[in-house]
Amino acid sequence: MKLLGAIVLAAALAVAAWWWFTREMPRRAQEREVAAEAAAIQAERANTLYRWRDDAGNLQITDAPPQGRRYERVSKTPHDGIEVRGDRD
Repeated sequence: MKLLGAIVLAAALAVAAWWWFTREMPRRAQEREVAAEAAAIQAERANTLYRWRDDAGNLQITDAPPQGRRYERVSKTPHDGIEVRGDRD
């Protein structure tokens, strides 16, 4: 009788483990991936400034992108070395 109870308990534990690894683990991995992507986007936005010109042609640099205008993303973190680009205004 004890052997039958141990077999039933082992089978129940095996089914529970199977359920955990096939249902819960992939869901949690997906949640971690989504959270990591959101954190990466937020970190990128925190390190970004937006460079654009207003209607009068004045250069503006803001924390938020302008609505309906062309803008350039500029990193707040400086790059090593010197960057030379001829396409800027």
